[in-house]
Amino acid sequence: MHEMSIALAVVGQVEEAAHAAGATAVRTVRLQVGELAGVVPDSLAFCFELACAGTVLDGARLETEPVAARARCAPCASEWPVGMPPDLCCPACGSAAAEMTAGRELRVTAVRWDEPTAPAAGAGSTDPTAETATEAVTVATTGRSRRTDPEER
Repeated sequence: MHEMSIALAVVGQVEEAAHAAGATAVRTVRLQVGELAGVVPDSLAFCFELACAGTVLDGARLETEPVAARARCAPCASEWPVGMPPDLCCPACGSAAAEMTAGRELRVTAVRWDEPTAPAAGAGSTDPTAETATEAVTVATTGRSRRTDPEER
């Protein structure tokens, strides 16, 4: 079951990014899974839950986004969905010189986590046992982050 090694790799990458950003908990991980990636989404979800145990991702939700397999013909530039099993002969000209343009993806596209917010100047407690307010943050694969509206939580 290679889904476990995939889940462990995803958890490792997200955990590293979360710790670097000071995140206190990861809420959601969005993953694109290509039709030809050879991944069973239900198995991956099961393995993801196990891999998250005892990490900053404990309790995080995995959202998988399927990506249909597509190809482009080199000679005539026609594009088509290849389906399963993949049909790599161009339906327009019959050429077998196809280039896969989509369907092999297996990438984290977004992560949503909680990050501690700084107390307002002059306000807030210095008591280390005080509850820390959190703010949701979404991180895309570009590495940029944007603060989300608290209503999105």
